[in-house]
Amino acid sequence: MLDPSSSEEESEELVEEESGKEPLAPAAARLSPSRPGEGPGGGGGGGGGGGASGGGGLQPGGRGGGAARPASPSPSVASEKEKDELERLQREEEERKRKLQLYVFVMRCIAYPFNAKQPTDMARRQQKISKQQLQTIKDRFQAFLNGETQIVADEAFINAVQSYYEVFLKSDRVARMVQSGGCSANDSREVFKKHIEKRVRSLPEIDGLSKETVLSSWMAKFDAIYRGEEDPRKQQARMTASAASELILSKEQLYEMFQNILGIKKFEHQLLYNACQLDNPDEQAAQIRRELDGRLQMAEQIAKERKFPKFVSKEMENMYIEELKSSVNLLMANLESMPVSKGGSEFKLQKLKRSHNTSIIDMGEENENQLSKSDVVLSFSLEVVIMEVQGLKSLAPNRIVYCTMEVEGGEKLQTDQAEASKPTWGTQGDFTTTHALPAVKVKLFTESTGVLALEDKELGRVVLHPTPNSPKQSEWHKMTVSKNCPDQDLKIKLAVRMDKPQNMKHSGYLWAIGKNVWKRWKKRFFVLVQVSQYTFAMCSYREKKAEPQELLQLDGYTVDYTDPQPGLEGGRAFFNAVKEGDTVIFASDDEQDRILWVQAMYRATGQSHKPVPPTQVQKLNAKGGNVPQLDAPISQFYADRAQKHGMDEFISSNPCNFDHASLFEMVQRLTLDHRLNDSYSCLGWFSPGQVFVLDEYCARNGVRGCHRHLCYLRDLLERAENGAMIDPTLLHYSFAFCASHVHGNRPDGIGTVTVDEKERFEEIKERLRLLLENQITHFRYCFPFGRPEGALKATLSLLERVLMKDIVTPVPQEEVKTVIRKCLEQAALVNYTRLSEYAKIEGKKREMYEHPVFCLASQVMDLTIQNVGRLVTPAKKLEDTIRLAELVIEVLQQNEEHHAEAFAWWSDLMVEHAETFLSLFAVDMDAALEVQPPDTWDSFPLFQLLNDSLRSDYNLCNGKFHKHLQDLFAPLVVRYVDLMESSIAQSIHRGFERESWEPVKSLTSNLPNVNLPNVNLPKVPNLPVNIPLGIPQMPSFSAPSWMAAIYDSDNGSGTSEDLFWKLDALQTFIRDLHWPEEEFGKHLEQRLKLMASDMIESCVKRTRIAFEVKLQKTSRSTDFRVPQSICTMFNVMVDAKAQSTKLCSMEMGQEHQYHSKIDELIEETVKEMITLLVAKFVTILEGVLAKLSRYDEGTLFSSFLSFTVKAASKYVDVPKPGMDVADAYVTFVRHSQDVLRDKVNEEMYIERLFDQWYTSSMNVVCTWLTDRMDLQLHIYQLKTLIRIVKKTYRDFRLQGVLDSTLNSKTYETIRNRLTVEEATASVSEGGGLQGITMKDSDEEDEEDD
Repeated sequence: MLDPSSSEEESEELVEEESGKEPLAPAAARLSPSRPGEGPGGGGGGGGGGGASGGGGLQPGGRGGGAARPASPSPSVASEKEKDELERLQREEEERKRKLQLYVFVMRCIAYPFNAKQPTDMARRQQKISKQQLQTIKDRFQAFLNGETQIVADEAFINAVQSYYEVFLKSDRVARMVQSGGCSANDSREVFKKHIEKRVRSLPEIDGLSKETVLSSWMAKFDAIYRGEEDPRKQQARMTASAASELILSKEQLYEMFQNILGIKKFEHQLLYNACQLDNPDEQAAQIRRELDGRLQMAEQIAKERKFPKFVSKEMENMYIEELKSSVNLLMANLESMPVSKGGSEFKLQKLKRSHNTSIIDMGEENENQLSKSDVVLSFSLEVVIMEVQGLKSLAPNRIVYCTMEVEGGEKLQTDQAEASKPTWGTQGDFTTTHALPAVKVKLFTESTGVLALEDKELGRVVLHPTPNSPKQSEWHKMTVSKNCPDQDLKIKLAVRMDKPQNMKHSGYLWAIGKNVWKRWKKRFFVLVQVSQYTFAMCSYREKKAEPQELLQLDGYTVDYTDPQPGLEGGRAFFNAVKEGDTVIFASDDEQDRILWVQAMYRATGQSHKPVPPTQVQKLNAKGGNVPQLDAPISQFYADRAQKHGMDEFISSNPCNFDHASLFEMVQRLTLDHRLNDSYSCLGWFSPGQVFVLDEYCARNGVRGCHRHLCYLRDLLERAENGAMIDPTLLHYSFAFCASHVHGNRPDGIGTVTVDEKERFEEIKERLRLLLENQITHFRYCFPFGRPEGALKATLSLLERVLMKDIVTPVPQEEVKTVIRKCLEQAALVNYTRLSEYAKIEGKKREMYEHPVFCLASQVMDLTIQNVGRLVTPAKKLEDTIRLAELVIEVLQQNEEHHAEAFAWWSDLMVEHAETFLSLFAVDMDAALEVQPPDTWDSFPLFQLLNDSLRSDYNLCNGKFHKHLQDLFAPLVVRYVDLMESSIAQSIHRGFERESWEPVKSLTSNLPNVNLPNVNLPKVPNLPVNIPLGIPQMPSFSAPSWMAAIYDSDNGSGTSEDLFWKLDALQTFIRDLHWPEEEFGKHLEQRLKLMASDMIESCVKRTRIAFEVKLQKTSRSTDFRVPQSICTMFNVMVDAKAQSTKLCSMEMGQEHQYHSKIDELIEETVKEMITLLVAKFVTILEGVLAKLSRYDEGTLFSSFLSFTVKAASKYVDVPKPGMDVADAYVTFVRHSQDVLRDKVNEEMYIERLFDQWYTSSMNVVCTWLTDRMDLQLHIYQLKTLIRIVKKTYRDFRLQGVLDSTLNSKTYETIRNRLTVEEATASVSEGGGLQGITMKDSDEEDEEDD
């Protein structure tokens, strides 16, 4: 059989094609393989060199065919170049042979594993991201951000993707991780998930929409972006197939994998596969038995010759032999546990006894563990298929016929009925028997037509004796008929298939004679039965018998071909089985049968000598027989073909003669290379199939576990040192195994420790320590964004293990802490150096795009980076420092987010690392601040940026760098507050000198709507010009046009609003500094509150003075109208009171003194202003009353006026005095009330003003009337007063003055007096008061209105 997937013909064609295309070896190395008996250098032939020895260049100690070749051509014949080329070809040929031999051993491990199986509990490895895939992913996310996809997303998700794209995908650390092979699709997904969790948690709650739903939705969109336009079903199918291949592999897949690993060609695999009979489990089990017996012999030889490896102590030598024997015993037990057959499962103790013996020859006494006939149990399955019958001529066509079938001693089966004209059935009968030579009887019947017939008539029968070797196809058989049957030529077509049971390895007829069994030369039916993996028996059977007649247990026998024996008649091809004191001779009827028997018995005996058929020996000696014998079996044909292509030396080589430690080292290294280059992010872990093959190889060939893990560690360290991502957990596992072994803890039961293992372990331990320290130093770059997950934590754990002196005593924590502290100190320098270099590169890129010189494309190539460096100004340097500070904060945040958990046990060291990192930044920050001009405030954003980050960090708040930052900016803050205080004081002085008292609203009402400024980072308020000498000139500062939108009031004066805005901006700025030191922060707050109190006090006093001056300049008559400026001044008071609550009050309990003081001042000032204004109103009323006083009774003016009017009224119509004075006063009151109500923003002030105004007005009128108690009022006086009093009462009532105030005693006195005067006038004056009355009626109002 060829490779399981190919046929024999295909294999032959492939071999010829491959061999025609490419020779197996260069001309100098094309050697005819020598036979084992010819020795090294023998069997010359072909290409000018001696034949290789049995193992070629693979023999222990490096001896082989390569060393026995002639020297390279002399310099007179070939040049040095040709010499080097020849040496290279020789090395390549030796390497090829080595790999071919190694592949033979690996193939046998795959074909018949009995120690290991493919693990199913290994962690599943994720698909690896390559450079091309990373670029594709970047393009997909960029397309999403550019709006080129159909994925609908909100702004929050787009911002998250933008941040992920900038921070993660574009990071050089991610590119480095992709290059190292440690970045998987799962890593990128987990980083995004962790990235958005904080964002989603910070979003406001939405009814009916949970945060988990938002997270799921965002992750689904992320997957859609990541996948791009790929069909998800195809991707899922591909992932499923790859996951299945990652979990379990078939034998064919394993063969193909190791062909790729070892560089074996397909046709070479086919040759080796067929020649090694890998599809024959019996041959593989026999090969294992021979190997194990060889290892036992080798152990005895080592003990005898005392050729031990160099151990750390002499006492380990005897232990070493015991370990070798114990390991072989374990393998024998594993082999014995392999299922063999249904029958001999209970006889399994044979091997354990013989495994302690010293050689194959002395396998124990004959009487030990002897088999009985009952131990040999065979069970056969037979299929009997009856097709048709011919020769039924005497029966009528419609007669019914049928057949029966039975196996001797079993049940009888019957076919269906058929007509005699068409006797066909195709019926199958299944039987089970324990007879090796069963008798199968088939009978043909016809139904009897007689009434009295009790049974049907038998027409004929046939008796067959099938064997497992009988033909399987249907054949015609002549039936035996009775003499009186008219149809004597009956034939039946049937097939009998007898399956071979699993424990029957071969069967057939042989001639045999022996000393103890088969004592007569006779032809018998023999069966080779496997009772267990180590117990075989040659049994002879008779017909119809379940137990063998005689049996020979093959333990200790050696089978070989032999010449015909004289005196033995019968049989043509002879072979024998020889044991000390016994010889059994066998003979078959043909050569091919003999070869098959010898091969089967060779597998069963476990002998080291491999029998060679005489036909093959003759062919080898003749040197010319290219065509195999026609009677040779197919296995011999494959062996000849393998020999033809130079493969025989690899197949027939004895595995015990090889240094499997070095061979395993080679296959493990090549397997690791293959694994690291596949499509999985394996991090150094082998696939389950690879682990299975390597485990089986080690167990089968005795590779020590410590050697295996030491080689693995060395290979992993080489890859890690060259930039590959290796899982520290994997390193930890192998290191712990080696450490346990070297310190005598026997992790695999091996107690011997060689000097070489100990030295190599110490060397690897030191290399591993240096690697781990380097990885911890570069933790941001070796484990970017905390990936692979848990790797950094495992690295720290492994470092602690490496620092241990042994496997019991834990290393002192201070020692570990010292090592990690040193690594993190170096890490701070590494991180800051790379960060500053990155910032410089980014800065230079910005300069190239922003600098005006670069606008000219022709000059871009002329300017160098040095030229750009000369253009750096202090402002540019500060801008770069702020950008660098942002990067520094980002690094600290990433360390906290991705790496703090790994350093949980060493959190104090991470704090020290952060302080060291910040101290390096402090050097550059100090240098940038030193070159800034004095009294500039552009550096405050730097403080805010750093302070906001540090104060939120529990560990770094008020730390070393934080205190340095405070010490650096505290003088600057104090200086800034000083200048601002002086500036605001100057602005108050000059502002009130030039104040027009126009409300701000009138100045800004015509401006368009302006968006509010960005208040994320408050800008530093600047100082105005015109500052006294000695204070530096600063940019001008004034309240912006949008200032009115900030405050509730919008009718204050320009100066006051400017003052309040400045004070608020200054306090907001200082407050947003969030000064971390409590004492200094409190001092700043107290100072600013006191400053605000003083400034507002000054503003209030200046407003009070201006108010009084303004009133003095106004008219005293009823023409007086309340000016806008008066209302503005009141509003200034309102704003001052409102702002004082915010600007002057302290949060501390007893510190409300500033606020209370300024409140009292404002209240007193408002009272004074109201008093002044009321006094003004009273003055105007007094002027009206003064005009009415001229009509007093008894005065000269009154008498003259009365006489003149009376005299003139006789001749003409003289107009009587009207209501002009009253109407003018009422208009004045109403207008003043409306203006005050509309322009003054504080209702309480208006109410107090109106109360006081009304009360004062009534008092003045009452006093005037009291002074005229004894006089009767002139009709004109009466009408005017009634009009004034009633209108005043009604207007103030409409303005909300309380009834208690309106209906005061004064008002009642006035009302009563005017009512009496009204009654008197009605009696004395004929015309009355013309409808004017003190009665509560609205008629007059309606007429007046």
